[in-house]
Amino acid sequence: MTDLVTRPNADGPADSQPTADDSAQLPAAAATATPASDVPAGDAPVYAWAPVEPAPKKRRWGLWIGVTAAAAAIGMVAASVFLIAPGTAVAGVPVGFLTPGAAAAAIETRLAETTVVLTGPGGDAELTGADLGATVDAQALAETAFAEHPMWNPTGWFPSPMDAEVQIDPVLAADALLAAAPDLSVAPADATVAFDAASASYQVTPAVPGEGIDAEAVRQSLQDAFLAGQQRIEVEPTLAAVDAETTTTIAEATASRLNAMLDTAGFYIGEERTVPLDRAVVASWITLGDGDRGTISVEVDQAGIQSVIDTLPGLVNREAVNATVITNKAGTVLREDVTGVNGRALEGTDGLAADAATQLAAGDGVIELAVAETPFTTVALARSVEVDLSAQQAYLFENGTMVESFTISSGTAATPTPTGNFTVFAYTRVQDMGALCYNPNAVNSYCTEDVPYITWFAPDIAFHGASNFRSSLGYPQSHGCVNMWDDAARFIYEWTATGTEVSVYS
Repeated sequence: MTDLVTRPNADGPADSQPTADDSAQLPAAAATATPASDVPAGDAPVYAWAPVEPAPKKRRWGLWIGVTAAAAAIGMVAASVFLIAPGTAVAGVPVGFLTPGAAAAAIETRLAETTVVLTGPGGDAELTGADLGATVDAQALAETAFAEHPMWNPTGWFPSPMDAEVQIDPVLAADALLAAAPDLSVAPADATVAFDAASASYQVTPAVPGEGIDAEAVRQSLQDAFLAGQQRIEVEPTLAAVDAETTTTIAEATASRLNAMLDTAGFYIGEERTVPLDRAVVASWITLGDGDRGTISVEVDQAGIQSVIDTLPGLVNREAVNATVITNKAGTVLREDVTGVNGRALEGTDGLAADAATQLAAGDGVIELAVAETPFTTVALARSVEVDLSAQQAYLFENGTMVESFTISSGTAATPTPTGNFTVFAYTRVQDMGALCYNPNAVNSYCTEDVPYITWFAPDIAFHGASNFRSSLGYPQSHGCVNMWDDAARFIYEWTATGTEVSVYS
């Protein structure tokens, strides 16, 4: 519906006239319009329908507020599953409304920024937790805070603060305290290790302790401030002994390891130290330095090792040496005359210098070599001796072939050399012979002194030298032994073995 309004019409009568029925439907504003009788002549009112103002729309604020509040409530419930309860604190650090990860970061940041002020003469010095290398197990503390006091459980809200143990890095703390208050500190002297040429071993110079601010007291003050939620704390420093970073114990352990390595240093084939390494030479390859946390680092010069490796073929390679054994006629081994040795040739040495350097640095002086071996063979020599009394000759046989013969003098008819088959059973390098040598009252006896190269093959009967008491040989003239010139007697003495067969016949 539109409102009826009037407007002047300069051209004459109004465009239209309302009827009674129309008046009845006019709004109150139109019903009170000025009547035509009240309008001056020539200005008769003109009536027109104006648009009705739209009725104001109803606003649904309650619905929107309700939806927003519901969404916020859902968000808070969801967030409470991941957040730490309000009022929770680790030491002096509030961690409520934080995730465990954010809480851990807040704990670490607060500890790093907590400041210890050293009071005393010369002005104050300040050190932060970061300067001292201060740490706590922030992640574990934050996870424990969340596990024990999750936000979704109101019964765990506003708990008592959790304790946290603060640690400091001893090396960082010592350096920071020394830099902050140098007048209060006497630096310690580290223990050292050096090679002593006179003893060909590593010797230790013990550490000397210093003096400085008591780092443990500073740590305790830092912990007290952290637990109380204070970001600054003043501490009057106290002095304490300061141990050297490289202690005497560390140096002694290093020297002991190096000396043990020098004792065994060499290039090995199996258990054999084929090429021993001189202690001073190995020490010349080694450089000692400062390791982590007061340890002593060991570096080894590969070039020095390589210079020795280059000489190894001439020291290691060899031809096989065949073994030689002395046997009887049946092949029973009586003696090893020559020990067999396998031949060998050094295999590749690529990378050996680097491996050896690593071993020596670790205290292992046994450097193994790879070789290709050529096995030796064994040569058996079956030896025997024949004595022909009628010919006054001794014949020496090896593997059935006569290799030597010697002129002899056997026993006389009164003291004959026994015939038969015997075996060598003993040797005497030199001895006086004859009963008279041992019994001055012996009758019908003799004494021959310093008889050499005696090879016993029958009771009181032997081959022996006679150069010092015989002028000739080739006929019976002894007391039963087989006399020979000394060189021949020595040959038999060395050529035979215990168990060598001896045959004596006429």
